[in-house]
Amino acid sequence: MKRVTINTNSVGLVYKNREFKRILIAGNYWLGFGETIEVYDQSKTFIASTELDVLLQNKDFANLVHLVEVKDNTLVLVYQNGNFKQVLTAGRYAFWIGLNKYTFLNADLNKYEITEDIDKSTLLKSLMQPYVRSFRIESYEAALMMVDGKFERVLDVGNYIWWNNSTLIQVLKTDLRQLNMEIAGQEILTRDKAQLRINFSVQYKVSDAIKALLENKEFEKQLYVLIQLALREFIGRLTFDELMESKEKIAQHVLTSSAANAALLGVELINCGLKDIVLPGDIKEIMNQVLIAEKRAQANLITRREETASTRSLLNTAKLMEDNAMLYKLKEMEYVEKIAEKINTISLSGSGQMIDQLKQIFVK
Repeated sequence: MKRVTINTNSVGLVYKNREFKRILIAGNYWLGFGETIEVYDQSKTFIASTELDVLLQNKDFANLVHLVEVKDNTLVLVYQNGNFKQVLTAGRYAFWIGLNKYTFLNADLNKYEITEDIDKSTLLKSLMQPYVRSFRIESYEAALMMVDGKFERVLDVGNYIWWNNSTLIQVLKTDLRQLNMEIAGQEILTRDKAQLRINFSVQYKVSDAIKALLENKEFEKQLYVLIQLALREFIGRLTFDELMESKEKIAQHVLTSSAANAALLGVELINCGLKDIVLPGDIKEIMNQVLIAEKRAQANLITRREETASTRSLLNTAKLMEDNAMLYKLKEMEYVEKIAEKINTISLSGSGQMIDQLKQIFVK
């Protein structure tokens, strides 16, 4: 014989030869020969070492527990004293009656929409993650909902949570902000067979999400090819010299010629521009030589123009001095003055006639 004590809020299950015999509530008891006991705290989740169906055959045990049966494709959310406690999948479960107040909420997984009255914060808890799928749509995004491969509806901005069941749900998203696309390193031949490398830039915006995501596959790649073809079409019909003279027209042509086709992709072209034209080495050298020759010609022209103006000025001065002897003398004295500024010392040698000869320079 063995004496055992069962405390308040505890329950004992008595076994003999591993077979369940009886249940003991709070109190003092004697165990017979070969009997063992398992004591359970009623404040904790009941996890038995024996099949629950066997225990439920005992009426005393059945009266002490809540029996919860969960069917296939169903979840049961367990709330203990008003707080979310756990999730039950298909099976049978028992919860002690009395100490804690349990409530149970059934959820049908045969549908993907969550129609049950479940708080969103509960659905986002870690215990619920295996059973739900969530999607977030930002304010700058457009999203389309696909159910089993079929378009269902356009989703507004927000958080979406659905049951994680056999229904296939896809959310196709695209950015609605202004985007930039680089058409870089395009090798294009002009009409006169000059090979150029073009770098081009396009700014665009998705205007119709259904066209962009449903009616067109990889609309961004299609837009890239569309701009590329427009560039080649325009540049290919011009000679190299014509292209250099009308570079500013390239962007306008691409924008106007591609707008309609871009709209079929659900895209609005906002702006585009030619970033640069890279010339091959030999053409670049020739262009540099042409530029140098042009600048030299301009420099020669300016030099000749200045020389002509200077000669004309000298001619006009000579005519004035020819008609006016006093002006001639003033000019002569001006040059003598300039010469005298550069002379520090004058040494004279000769007869007395030299003074008279100097006077004759300045006296008519």
